[in-house]
Amino acid sequence: MRVLAIDLGERRTGLAFSDIGGRICGAAFSVEHFNKDELLKRLNLEIASRGVEELVLGLPRNMDGTEGEKANESREFATVLEETFGLPVHLRDERLTTVAAHDILRNCGNKERAHRKNVDAVAASLILTSFLDEKKVDY
Repeated sequence: MRVLAIDLGERRTGLAFSDIGGRICGAAFSVEHFNKDELLKRLNLEIASRGVEELVLGLPRNMDGTEGEKANESREFATVLEETFGLPVHLRDERLTTVAAHDILRNCGNKERAHRKNVDAVAASLILTSFLDEKKVDY
């Protein structure tokens, strides 16, 4: 079962795909978009061409666990994803994934200026890995 994790952004969104068995993170990249309709069109192409069966959407929470406006936007987008694609959508706490993604890129020797185009993909990979690791416990 292939899973797609989404790190939703205003202009750039990170996508990370599991392997076909839903065990490990495979491909990850960022897509640029100007609005949600444009993003949905791109997601439709990716979901159809890769055989995605499950979605994981990052849920931005405050450090104290409360939810603000960004979390509300993610919840609304999760509803749109479910209605549009008819796939299960799991919300996943994404606290500190962007910070961790910057650390990973920095430790790989990437310059801070170059992080912008890759940080969302790495954050989506972290969201996906966390989700997949939790599912492995169920097996």
